[in-house]
Amino acid sequence: MPGVEHHTTSVAGTELHYVTAGTAGEPVLLVHGFPETWWTFHKLIPLLARDHRVVAVDLPGVGDSAADGSDFGSVLAATALHELIEHLGWGPVHLTGQDIAGNTIFRLAATYPDDVRSLTAIETGLSGFGWERFADVAHGGAWHVGALATPGIAEFVFTGRARDYFAQYWYPHLTWVPGAVTDTDLDEFARTYERPNGWRGMHGLYAAALAEGDDIKALADAKTLAAPVLAVGAMSHPSTAETMRQVAANDVTVVHLESVGHHPALEAPDQLANALSEFIASIRP
Repeated sequence: MPGVEHHTTSVAGTELHYVTAGTAGEPVLLVHGFPETWWTFHKLIPLLARDHRVVAVDLPGVGDSAADGSDFGSVLAATALHELIEHLGWGPVHLTGQDIAGNTIFRLAATYPDDVRSLTAIETGLSGFGWERFADVAHGGAWHVGALATPGIAEFVFTGRARDYFAQYWYPHLTWVPGAVTDTDLDEFARTYERPNGWRGMHGLYAAALAEGDDIKALADAKTLAAPVLAVGAMSHPSTAETMRQVAANDVTVVHLESVGHHPALEAPDQLANALSEFIASIRP
């Protein structure tokens, strides 16, 4: 991908892969969800890199980050991002995350407030604030939550079938913009999830998310999330905004991307870039 540089670094006892783009401007850190890698931002990165330094990560255990024996929960992920920000010397960053990355980005912003200039939550929730309902299949929840949270089940179910699952089930149901997800996207996502131990990172995040509600609520009660917050909703609007209003110390800016599904960075990169740029520009030093 032109204009993007690939890197790896050792953080939080594991090896993290990330990409950078842009040479000037306030830094933006992009954190993906499921079933994604840094690649989910490949349309967004060049738009933001016109005016910002941009870093997009593969979460620990996901993508081309090391799939080792670490405990890949949100505690390790937040610590890894904190150490990455220190390694780059780019802090504080405009932190942006989506989907299952919610607990990770909230932990980072609440635990290391000096790292975070602003927080943007996209199509995400938080444990302890209703996220657990996604595991309740009897009341509209999603079966993949339990599959990913249970050791070994993702490997048993998806090995050799990841691309078919993404192409036939996940993206057709959760994206609303025709043609937004291409064969190239599917190939790239499947490439890393199909590697040996490629599900360890997501298993860690989903297993942790079902167990850490009290921990996340305690962080929220401490009211340390003082950074400006942008909540971007699309198909799940207004749930992201409703969640972030419960944990932010200050008012939350809300953007609704209409006629867009669960993956705005792939489906509506221009709209998302505009929303992020306007939000960042509104924050006074």
